[in-house]
Amino acid sequence: MAQLRTRGIANRRWAAGIVLLVGTLGLTACSSSETHETTTAGGDTKVPAAKVTITPAQGSEKARPDRGVVVKAAGGTLQSVSVTAGGSQVEGAFNAQRTEWRSKWTLRPGTNYTVTSTAKNSIGTVSQATSTFRTLRPTAAQTATASLDWILEGNRGKTYGVGTPIIVDFSRPVANKKAVERALEVTAEKPVEGAWRWMGDQKVIYRTKTYWPAHQTVKLNAHLAGVRVAKGVYATKDLNRTFKIGAARITTINMKKHRMVVKVDGKKVRSVPVSGGNGTTLEYTTTSGTHLTMEKGNPVRMIAPGRKKGDPGYYDLLINYAVRISNSGEYLHQTAGEEYCLGRANCSHGCVRQPADDAQWFYRTVQPGDIVNITGTRRKLQYDNGWSFWQLPFETWKKGSALH
Repeated sequence: MAQLRTRGIANRRWAAGIVLLVGTLGLTACSSSETHETTTAGGDTKVPAAKVTITPAQGSEKARPDRGVVVKAAGGTLQSVSVTAGGSQVEGAFNAQRTEWRSKWTLRPGTNYTVTSTAKNSIGTVSQATSTFRTLRPTAAQTATASLDWILEGNRGKTYGVGTPIIVDFSRPVANKKAVERALEVTAEKPVEGAWRWMGDQKVIYRTKTYWPAHQTVKLNAHLAGVRVAKGVYATKDLNRTFKIGAARITTINMKKHRMVVKVDGKKVRSVPVSGGNGTTLEYTTTSGTHLTMEKGNPVRMIAPGRKKGDPGYYDLLINYAVRISNSGEYLHQTAGEEYCLGRANCSHGCVRQPADDAQWFYRTVQPGDIVNITGTRRKLQYDNGWSFWQLPFETWKKGSALH
């Protein structure tokens, strides 16, 4: 089919990374608040001051960042808790009784923290407690990277399609998947249900139950700094990305009718005669299913799969205005000859060919993550072929989460 080895001349991708830190771990012990005198109620009955305990303890130098900060009050209720590092406030929450406060996310490795807290006993006497400590910094450090695959070079600051997945790649295996997954927070102006799914030990992908609502902003806040990714391995940086979902661009291609229809926000904007895979072999058969637009190049070099120069059917071509929709070599692109097939027959090696004007329009207006639904062939698209994650029912998708 049209590619299998594509070396895009102008293939556009971009990735941003986070760093993981590996080394020996330090242990931390609980700490106590300062000792307070008892107080007097009505001049006769003595009521002890509330006792506040802070973990990590005052002076700790190798506190485990994945254990966070815990502040507890005995004999009273917590009134305030402040945890800071370099002027930044650490998020946290009280329990219903206000006898305990816990940080929401993990702490940063190799960082100094200051905790201040107040509590009151039953007669209103105020107790104060403080703790300053440092999280561990491994001495035998090894770095690794993680990246987001969903941002394409040249699209920075622009928009993404309603099918866009969020993909986080780690360069080494993740053993503690639950801890990593708990640190990944996705928020949207128009929220819909979604879930993460692990693809092996080094990739986790977020997909919504239904397509993203169009025209909104989505944020990924990966609170990874301090997460114990594996034994002796801590993430040292958070990863935050904000991106925009643009128009709902839904392309439907019927290979039996050789016709492509593009709708934008529900309105039909293009009807195009096309030609798909000729079906003589499995690899030359276009896959049926829900694809996503992944990347594009102009031109893209396409070489016959499994054939060498001189073999029957060998080709090595530069194809213009090519938009990738799978990892098995399928593109929507400008026709390279055989215009007579457009709208009449399937003559390609697996790609979807379009007239020149239509191919150029599609290339220039497409967003990464746009939907391309193809029907009418005997070859089913697999959910792990490129970004074809919509091929799995959502209930099945969720089973790949470490938390479900």
